[in-house]
Amino acid sequence: MLERFKRFNEAIAGGVESLGFAAIVFMVALTCADVLGAKLFFLPVPGSLDMMMLAQLIAVSFAAAAALLRDRHVAVEFFVMRLPRRARAVTDLAVQLLCLALFAIIVWQLVRHGYHLQTGREVTPTTQIPLAPVRLRRGRGDGVRVPGAGASGAGSAAGRGAR
Repeated sequence: MLERFKRFNEAIAGGVESLGFAAIVFMVALTCADVLGAKLFFLPVPGSLDMMMLAQLIAVSFAAAAALLRDRHVAVEFFVMRLPRRARAVTDLAVQLLCLALFAIIVWQLVRHGYHLQTGREVTPTTQIPLAPVRLRRGRGDGVRVPGAGASGAGSAAGRGAR
C-alpha cells in the first residue's frame, strides 16, 4: 500500500516538476525577449519584472517538491552517518515527521494567504496580474511535499529510510 502511494506521489511530483521546468524556460525566453527588445528596438517587454517574479515563485515551489521526494535537497549527514543503523532510522523518522508538520503548516498558511489576496483583489504593481491564483498554486506545489514527507517518515519507521 505504501509503495503504491509513493508511486502516486512521485507521479504528481513529476507533473509539477514539469511545470517548474516550464517556468524556468519561460523565464529564459522572457529575459531574452526583454533584453533584445530593450537594446535593439528600444521596446522592453511591459511587465516583465512582474512576470519574472511570478515565474520564479512557480519554478521554485514546483521543483522543490520533486527535489524533496528524490532526496536531492540539501542535507547534512556527517553526524548521522556515524550513528548506528537503528539510531539513524529513529533520527530520520523524527526529521521526516518534523518536515511533515512544517510543510503542512506552510501549505495551510499559503492557502490562507492566497484566500486573503483573493478577497482583497491584490494584483502585481505593473501589469495588474492577480496574485491569488499564483499563491494558491504555490500552496498546491508545496502540498505535494506533505504526503511525500509523511511517506518517507513511514518508510523510516519500517526501517527502510536509514541509509
